[in-house]
Parts: sequence; structure tokens; C-alpha cells
Amino acid sequence: MDQLDILAFGAHPDDVEIGMAATLAKYASSGYRVGICNLTKAELSSNGTVELRQAEADQAAAELGISVRIQLDLPDRGLFLLQPEDLAKVTAVIRRYQPSHVFSPSGPDRHPDHIHAGNIIREAVFNAGIFKYSCGEDNPSHKVKGVYSYFINDVGQPDFVIDTTEWIEVKRKTLAAYKSQFVPSSYSVETPLTADYIERVMARDKLFGSEVGVGSAEGFKTMKPLVISNLMEGTMS
Repeated sequence: MDQLDILAFGAHPDDVEIGMAATLAKYASSGYRVGICNLTKAELSSNGTVELRQAEADQAAAELGISVRIQLDLPDRGLFLLQPEDLAKVTAVIRRYQPSHVFSPSGPDRHPDHIHAGNIIREAVFNAGIFKYSCGEDNPSHKVKGVYSYFINDVGQPDFVIDTTEWIEVKRKTLAAYKSQFVPSSYSVETPLTADYIERVMARDKLFGSEVGVGSAEGFKTMKPLVISNLMEGTMS
């Protein structure tokens, strides 16, 4: 069993990296097993091809140093039409990799797929823990310890942030791997991602960092309150 400490889900290749690339790199470099799972291949993306996007995602994963990248085949722009077989595929991933902590996109967000992806992940996390739920594989049921969400396009008030100051350049290189999305060319279609998008993402991380007195941080939402056993001891980062 390829058990993971952290499994981050995204609707499309690049979602996870936008929201939490530095956090994944931080924990992967510390010896934790970290994975990314993309629900769709972004086949309806305005720029690039499915094949190119997959190559970019592989390059981004290499930059992060993660243990595994998983690619599912749910329909791009069809996540709101959640079918039982699609939910079973996502649940099967959770049961196979038995993650301690799961991350998914957070709302609000201008892209409906990101919001729907977050809903799907919450459903799958719930199903993964149901002993009698069958998703067509022999892996046992699994209870995820923590479920969190990250920001992609929009900015909200995070419930907690992770200091990623030392990983700023790793995140920048990781996002730069997605040239088809973030680097304008003579044949690309103008989208909200092609106008200094990477710099805007980095600025958001600096904003989160400034709120806690560090150079850069990535922000997250929680489904449940976080517990601090002793207010006088350490931090949660």
C-alpha cells in the first residue's frame, strides 16, 4: 500500500500548484510522502493540449519532489454532473493511498469546476470511511485525519497559514512549468491566467505571510476547528 501523508486534489493540472505548491515542497523535502491527484485532464482548456498539459504537470511534480502524481479522467466542466462511478474513482484513490491529510480547492472561486471539485472530495472522503461502500477495489475503508482547502483564483480569510518563505522560488519554478497556461504566446488565447498571473499568486502568498510576520505563506480553510493542546508551546507550522 502506497500510503501518503498528504494528498492534494485539484480539478485541473495546475490547481494544486497554484494553491499550495510551496507547502507540498516543504513537506516532501522533510521526508513526508506527498501526492497530487488531478480529477480532469483539462481537455477544455483555452490554451495548450491535453498531452502538453500532462507533460507540464509531470515537470511540476518533479520540481516539487512529490512521491506520486495521479491523473483521473473525470469530464472537464462536467464535475457538477457527479455520477456514482466518478465518485467511486475518487474514493478509490483515497482508499488506495490512505492519506492522513487531504486538501481540495476552496470557494469562492470564479471557476465553477474548482468549487465542484471541493464538493466531490468531501463526498469521497466521507465514502472512503464507510466500511460497506464499494468502489470496485479491494482496498480497505479509510478515515482521513484532516480535510483542508486551499485558494486558487480568489482570496478569502484563511483559517490558518503555513510559512513557506523558504520555498518561494520552488513554487515559482513549479508554476513556470505550466507555460501553456501562464506564458503568453503568439498563438495563445488571452485568459485571466496569461496576464502576470504567477506574480499575482506570489503577491497573495506574501500578503498571507505579512499577516503573521513571515516572508510568504499559503492559506487554508478547515472543516473543523484546529486544536492547540498548549498555547504556550510552539506553532502549528
